[in-house]
Amino acid sequence: MNINSICCIGAGYVGGPTMAVIAQKCPHIKVTVVDLNESRIAAWNDANLENLPVYEPGLDQVVAEARGRNLFFSTDVDKAIDEAQMIFISVNTPTKNYGAGKGMAADLKYIELCARQIARVSKQDKIVVEKSTLPVRTAEAIKNILDHTGNGVQFQILSNPEFLAEGTAVQDLHHPDRVLIGGDSSDEGKVAIQSLIDIYANWVPLDKILTTNVWSSELSKLTANAFLAQRVSSINAISELCEKTGADVSEVSKAIGMDARIGSKFLKASVGFGGSCFQKDILNLVYIAKSYGLHAVADYWEQVVIMNDHQKNRFSKNIVQTLYNTVSGKKITLLGWAFKKDTNDTRESAAINIAQNLIAEQANLAIFDPKVSEKQILSDLVDLNENQIKLIEVNQDPYQACHNSHAIAILTEWDEFNTYDWQKIYSNMLKPAFIFDGRNLLNKKQMTQIGFTYIAVGSSNL
Repeated sequence: MNINSICCIGAGYVGGPTMAVIAQKCPHIKVTVVDLNESRIAAWNDANLENLPVYEPGLDQVVAEARGRNLFFSTDVDKAIDEAQMIFISVNTPTKNYGAGKGMAADLKYIELCARQIARVSKQDKIVVEKSTLPVRTAEAIKNILDHTGNGVQFQILSNPEFLAEGTAVQDLHHPDRVLIGGDSSDEGKVAIQSLIDIYANWVPLDKILTTNVWSSELSKLTANAFLAQRVSSINAISELCEKTGADVSEVSKAIGMDARIGSKFLKASVGFGGSCFQKDILNLVYIAKSYGLHAVADYWEQVVIMNDHQKNRFSKNIVQTLYNTVSGKKITLLGWAFKKDTNDTRESAAINIAQNLIAEQANLAIFDPKVSEKQILSDLVDLNENQIKLIEVNQDPYQACHNSHAIAILTEWDEFNTYDWQKIYSNMLKPAFIFDGRNLLNKKQMTQIGFTYIAVGSSNL
């Protein structure tokens, strides 16, 4: 099928950037991104590209090139579905917080709502592409809804999971390691698969486009995230051992990373992983394993999440213990709120957990992040009571955030933190002045020469 019109339902961190790059690379295809969130669509259409709702390096240039030419953002979902030959579903699939599978299973209510809307609106045959991260065999449920609630329209379901890393999403889209497409083995399924291959082939080499059955594609996404998160938790487990023995986790990471069988990626110790995918996908994998009675498999993967929670909790406990077993009334500065650098995404950020722990100890928090708004930070801490909210101050200036602080905790690896005048910061802090580096970002020798008591993850003071 020759595709000339695409619709994407969901204008978030996946749908927006992915469709922007498809529109950039395929000027002959009309790409419409739809969302019911009016303010989000307005931000995508804002003349000032600094106001895009998703911050990704280089995304503003991609949007500027394609928007208004063949890239459009709209709240008219029905119209976009009706006009499109191919529909991407890129809505949120959060972990369920109710009912069976609470705390582990993916909540698919938004996926089902999309399927029912597509079925209701569609008058011609459509290709529906799963872009959201979904449990294995979700396509079967989507197909069932489309076939039994539609208008006699024929649907083909493809799985095309995203493998983007926030902060490098545009680069990942321009130069992907691989594009994975799962589809049916029928003649109609093969035609649908080829239609999506033809789109990506406008800029992706064919040898990097992998086709599988739908179930393998769905499971590959969950498994990839589980393996990456496993590496993070593995090195974080070793970081605690390093602190007790006098070893340095950075040196250990370098030594094992030079082994070609292991490699160096995702072996950087930190305060813990965050983001919308890792924890959600692992817990989903755990739930699927348990549903098939594979309890040993489930326990294995669940330990990755348990280790990550432990890493975040022990970081905040270490702050309290080092500051003479009390932070009540003390000003603690948190530098960084996003779950990683070069993004404004705060979902499951380690900073949220650490802030909650310190607030429970009645610390006064000063928070600074170069890309995250005060509104977002406060919404991430929505469960706090009125008295606890008074303990929080969100600053627009990092030096003001650090002024008269007892300690600084670095929670996001923003490059700009290395460029600060740390002598000036030290001079304006209460003494002794502590830095708790949750990202091993700063130079330990330099910080200690200035006068800081510098404590980094995985580094011993023995």
